Amino acid sequence: MDKNTLNRNISCPGPLDISDEDVLKAMRDVQGYLDITPADAKELYRFAYRHAIERLTHSVRARDVMTKTVISVKIDTSLEEVAELMAHHGISGVPVIEGEGMVAGIISEKDFLHNMDNEGASSFMGILAHCLKRGGCIALSILKWKAEDIMTSPAVTVEEDTPVSEIAGIFTKKNINRVPVVDRKGKLIGIVSRADIVQSSSQIIEK
Repeated sequence: MDKNTLNRNISCPGPLDISDEDVLKAMRDVQGYLDITPADAKELYRFAYRHAIERLTHSVRARDVMTKTVISVKIDTSLEEVAELMAHHGISGVPVIEGEGMVAGIISEKDFLHNMDNEGASSFMGILAHCLKRGGCIALSILKWKAEDIMTSPAVTVEEDTPVSEIAGIFTKKNINRVPVVDRKGKLIGIVSRADIVQSSSQIIEK
């Protein structure tokens, strides 16, 4: 068997229920004649393990990992209230809703940073440096604004049957840390964060 075809970097962190289909897919990954040795069997197991993880991750849906009690704000909520709410709950973003719970947008820390009169300060330390150098609070420029004035809209959303693997791809592609979960009418029913994805992946490995 051509050892160069095997990926030696595939990790095998723990036991997992590997199906026959996972093994067959792993065997197809290994090119050439299979004259199984202990080392080859170990490599084959690693390939099968990877396929099992991919299969199980795809079977987990947004509904399985989402937070159902969502901290959200309305479009006319003052930014002072939004900031206080995010600080109190220790979160870096909130969905913005209108009407009967429809998602109108989402606000993150980045939205605050991008809209303040910060002259290029795009981080907490940048803002701190600006305040220490010039004095005053640069957030005063948006003091009277509402949530709808800085929210990112339309928000990227998913439905409750969206696979976790697809959501992880959305996080990477869109460079976002959370995504609201909506029903077929667009009503907010939950939220999935990067932390939820990491936790669900860890639970899959531990099972």
